[in-house]
Amino acid sequence: MRRYGLFLIFLTLFVRAFARENTPLSLTRAEIEYYFLQHNLELIAGEMDIAIADAAIVQARLWENPELSLSEVNLWSTRSGRGEAAIPPLFGSFGKNTEFSVELSQLIQTANKRGKLVRMEKVSREIALAQFEETLRGLKAELHHTIDEMLYIQDYREVVAGQIRSLTQLTRAYNRQVEQGNLAKSELLRLQSALFEAESEWMEVETSWNALQKEMRILLNFFPDVVITVAEEDKAYRDPETLTLSELTDLALSHRADLRMAGLQIRYMERSLAFERAQRIPDITLSAGYDRYGGVWKDFIGFGVSVDLPVFNRNQGAIQASRIQMEQSRMENDRYEKIVRNEAAEALSNYTLAYDFYHRIAGTSLFEQLDEMLEIYTRNLLERNISMLEYIDFTETYKSNKESLLSARKKLSGGLQELQYTVGTAIK
Repeated sequence: MRRYGLFLIFLTLFVRAFARENTPLSLTRAEIEYYFLQHNLELIAGEMDIAIADAAIVQARLWENPELSLSEVNLWSTRSGRGEAAIPPLFGSFGKNTEFSVELSQLIQTANKRGKLVRMEKVSREIALAQFEETLRGLKAELHHTIDEMLYIQDYREVVAGQIRSLTQLTRAYNRQVEQGNLAKSELLRLQSALFEAESEWMEVETSWNALQKEMRILLNFFPDVVITVAEEDKAYRDPETLTLSELTDLALSHRADLRMAGLQIRYMERSLAFERAQRIPDITLSAGYDRYGGVWKDFIGFGVSVDLPVFNRNQGAIQASRIQMEQSRMENDRYEKIVRNEAAEALSNYTLAYDFYHRIAGTSLFEQLDEMLEIYTRNLLERNISMLEYIDFTETYKSNKESLLSARKKLSGGLQELQYTVGTAIK
């Protein structure tokens, strides 16, 4: 962690110093993920929801404030209004001929309502934590998908760039031959057409690359002018033959945050039902009052108690709604569990297909020979040992096979990421 911390400090200073210079930044998967966990704004905002839930628990523990009321105050007094009697001042001349009443009251919650509310808010905090973990799971899946796409585009750019270089070289050579009258112009036009198609594809690739750059910069909270590349690394993939559906299902059932949220929702509704049932018992309000010259006694102090009579409203509707919501939460939990089981089966099947296909085509020597064969075909075309049609046909085959290998590698990595996303944890 100390090593990563030093790296993060250096990386932050580096990015801030050179962001406006459009400096390329090459990062490994581990470095990208570490920076994402530290600086992604959506994650930071999600952590604040947990702090908000903590504050709600604090609020639920608080007592209701006492209430102080001042009433029956006469703002003026006349002899005709009060008769011959005079009310002495409280002190000095303050309060002379003034009557008033003061009351202090305090609400006392019964049936442990406050404790039940605190327990509800504690479950809400657990839900907020699970929601944060679910957000993290989704964002990490998006991050890994973006990394895989960037690796694919990085390598495919080289394929298209290589094709453009070869066609540009041939076009220049053929142009000279056409000017000297050694070749028909139709051959040059065919080459130029192939070059235009390759350049058009290059523009599409660059557009996709720019979109990926935007997504990655947003995920990492980078400056707009930073150009990110993913460092190529040898990555080991778990043989699907060593994985079982029961093992993956158990992992998913114990690690999936969305499934845990469904279970927590049941607990929350149980707490809510207990709270609503407690609402049937009326709260008590205790009061103490002082009345100055308002009755028989000139200084009257009295105490009182008030309570609602649960004759008509015994919170029947809210209790019934909470009971139905609890049953609804149980059904949702069962539905989520079935979804998780089916998603685990689908993800394992997709990963197995991607793993087998990649290792089947990557094990051949064809792809290692493609780059060498492209140079040979280019040279033979210049020496007129092959026809233009044969050359164009080979370049299309070259590009198609290269794209197939890169696509298979992307699908293999994506299949593993989908499997890990499905079970909610990394698969070693």
